[in-house]
Amino acid sequence: MKKRDLSYDAVMGRKNEIMKASLGIDYEDYIQSPIAFDYERMMAETGYTHEDVIRIQHETKVGNTPLFELHNLTRAVRGISPPGKGARILLKDEAANASGSFKARRASISAYEAAEKGFAGMISATSGNYGAAVASQAAQRGLKAIILQEVFDSRGVGQPEIIEKGRACEAYGAEVLKLTVGPELFYLLLRTLEETGFFNASLYTPFGIRGVESLGLEIAYQVRTDYGKEPDAVVITHAGGGNLTGTARGLLAAGCESSRIVACSVDLSGLHMASDTDFNRKSFTTGHTGFGVPFATWPDRVDVPRNAARSLRYMDEYQLVTQGEVFYATELLTKLEGLERGPAGNTSLAAAMTLSRQMDQDQIIVVQETEYTGAGKHQNSQLSFARENGIEVRRGDPAENVPGESIVIPERLEQVRGKGQDMDSLRLSYLKNAVRHYPMEKWSPSDIEFVAADINKGESWVRQQMAEMQSTAEADH
Repeated sequence: MKKRDLSYDAVMGRKNEIMKASLGIDYEDYIQSPIAFDYERMMAETGYTHEDVIRIQHETKVGNTPLFELHNLTRAVRGISPPGKGARILLKDEAANASGSFKARRASISAYEAAEKGFAGMISATSGNYGAAVASQAAQRGLKAIILQEVFDSRGVGQPEIIEKGRACEAYGAEVLKLTVGPELFYLLLRTLEETGFFNASLYTPFGIRGVESLGLEIAYQVRTDYGKEPDAVVITHAGGGNLTGTARGLLAAGCESSRIVACSVDLSGLHMASDTDFNRKSFTTGHTGFGVPFATWPDRVDVPRNAARSLRYMDEYQLVTQGEVFYATELLTKLEGLERGPAGNTSLAAAMTLSRQMDQDQIIVVQETEYTGAGKHQNSQLSFARENGIEVRRGDPAENVPGESIVIPERLEQVRGKGQDMDSLRLSYLKNAVRHYPMEKWSPSDIEFVAADINKGESWVRQQMAEMQSTAEADH
């Protein structure tokens, strides 16, 4: 038998073949052009109804998590708000899921699909909570799990948060392949999929996004049941976009068309996520702008031919918070509400504290997830690691925070301000990325229609921006 070529170029050249075998999805059936594909048909043809998803998740200890009103924190926010302002802050406690985060919802449907199709195991490339979720769900379905995890910089030093996540993966029975940061992650994923014949439990498949839809459905049901209305705003920690996409789709399916979908990321601008020197100069491994902005402005930078996480389709606004503001929110949640949860999951809580002050007291803002904490995921471990890497940690005005140089933790609640991203700037970045992938003179009306839907903007806006880009290009020549 002819030996397979395992060179980088050869393996990457076989990626579509490998993906088809490891997922059972033929993406060619949906792709219409280098930028457009039939997104809704791809999502629908997973074959799962919302009732199916809820039943499957119930079997493996996922879903139906509690929704808490943060009475003390809301009272504190109202104390520094203008008269009549200070919306109720509710918290969806996703740490109650098996494996301790909302990622269990994403992994649950992939594990069920893998078992139904007769795969012996699952594979995922992740440095985050998703690896633990895959391992936990695989264990409950009698499947093996392999997690490829970027852990170390070139010195062999790993962040305590990532090391803790790897420990959790191993505790649930997974084999963890620990890598240094770099481009080999996707190559090794493809090789491992091909060699094992396991299921590709990618974060970005339709199965993963459908699993998160139940989170949006639950929020809608619980808020209506407890408060007799829909949430006015739902704040969602944003990295690769699956959390926001799935939650928003669930809310829309439940009829919450007027609820504002607010993305939130930790502002790590200036740090390059693929840089060996920057890798350990950040105290958050996910939920930050190093993922949030690139994935919003070009979703198809992932390990499947088309990403099912399309955050700009659903995002109404995008808030940024500093590392210090998130650590402060984490302390407040613990001290005021008696809930000790991981800092990364409190990213959206920091934004909610600011947004609440701008909203009326009879309005409701939902912080859509928490995550478990402990060991390396605790804020004390992360701050100690920051100091060891030369990062200044101090109290003061978080506006003075410099990613990779300083973490400034607020002294008072009113110093938690956050800031908004320019949504049209993000949309324009997406459009420019699309043009780089497919020259605009080749675009069909269906390409323009797809992009307009994908950035949640009218076709006339897309055409106007394309005309301006064309005019600029002609002037440059």
